[in-house]
Amino acid sequence: MANAGILEGLRIIEGSAFVAAPLGGMTLAALGADVIRFDNLTGGLDAERWPITEDGVSLYWTGLNKGKRSIAVDLRSDRGRELVAALIAAPGPDAGIFSTNLPARGWLAYDALKQGRDDLIMLAISGARDGTAQVDYTVNAVAGFPLTTGPVDAQGPINHVLPAWDITAGYAAATALLAAERHRARRGRGQLVRLTLQDIALSATAALGYFADAEINGVDRPRYGNDVFGTFARDFRTKDGRHVMVCVFTDRQLTALATAGGLAGAFAEIDATHDVDLRNEAHRWQVREPLAALIDKWIAALTYAEVAAALTEAGALWAPYKRPTELVAGDPLLTKNPMFQRVEQPGVGEIWSSASPYDFTDCERLAARPAPRLGEHTDAILADVLGLSSGQIGKLHDAKVV
Repeated sequence: MANAGILEGLRIIEGSAFVAAPLGGMTLAALGADVIRFDNLTGGLDAERWPITEDGVSLYWTGLNKGKRSIAVDLRSDRGRELVAALIAAPGPDAGIFSTNLPARGWLAYDALKQGRDDLIMLAISGARDGTAQVDYTVNAVAGFPLTTGPVDAQGPINHVLPAWDITAGYAAATALLAAERHRARRGRGQLVRLTLQDIALSATAALGYFADAEINGVDRPRYGNDVFGTFARDFRTKDGRHVMVCVFTDRQLTALATAGGLAGAFAEIDATHDVDLRNEAHRWQVREPLAALIDKWIAALTYAEVAAALTEAGALWAPYKRPTELVAGDPLLTKNPMFQRVEQPGVGEIWSSASPYDFTDCERLAARPAPRLGEHTDAILADVLGLSSGQIGKLHDAKVV
């Protein structure tokens, strides 16, 4: 019998859009949960979000909904809403779990949905605690990172391209759902779990010491370009125009870098000249400019292949800068990684797709699966979850409810 995943039997109904909620559901689906995403008949808010194929298929949507089942319902109709509410409240010890970042009001309010199942678990993701709309980029602005990102002499905010808080919230959503499910299994009670994007960002910013630095030391962290604050790590350019990231976080990594570049004597000279000890992280930060100048001179005189060979052989901490087009062209990070497989994605073609990043020793990793077509599983869900007959399902189609 094929492995069904560590979350086999768990069912989650998802009403979602954009990143956080879909990613949370996909994380659980990759572990074997039956995640059923409902959308309107024409698709959700993110149905056509870029990037897209030449035929208009959203690669964004397919990327965030792998392994789920899809039901398409007329959410403007009373009957359509009744069907979704019934799915959310469906019986079973491993059902009755709902995750959403849609407005949790009206027919999607917790108190309304709870009428169908008293032990309902509902996770409601929103932008901010006060109820205002927020997205990753507005939340990031409030947390202060755009004023810390970018070159030292940059003026004004610089946004980065990674939706870090959406991604963090997505994984936090999966954790919250599993925590609430464990609570219900032990105590027999469901609950509403509120999670805001803004709180995720503020919590992480506090954990990284930014707020404490402002409060205790009275400073806002300035821009340091590509230098990693408080240690030694930055980018360097090789003779043939490639870029590499080199980091020194430990004594061993310092020794490895010295060995790779034949820099032990030069490092000792920095120690003596500046009265520092490069084995000390704070000291490395203080003398990052002369230290970087040494390494830059060494790397700039060599080709990428020569630099890569020397750093790898010495056991240094480093990585090349790569583009997605390089990775999908046959890079071992994908081709030799058991998390990735070739998957036939409907409407897109054969692509590299990832399974779960978690690797359990007592449960085999599920294979990567494609995202569904919109409404692909509508009839099956109505039959196996709600127990509707083929005649009843046919009438729903005739009425354009599904």
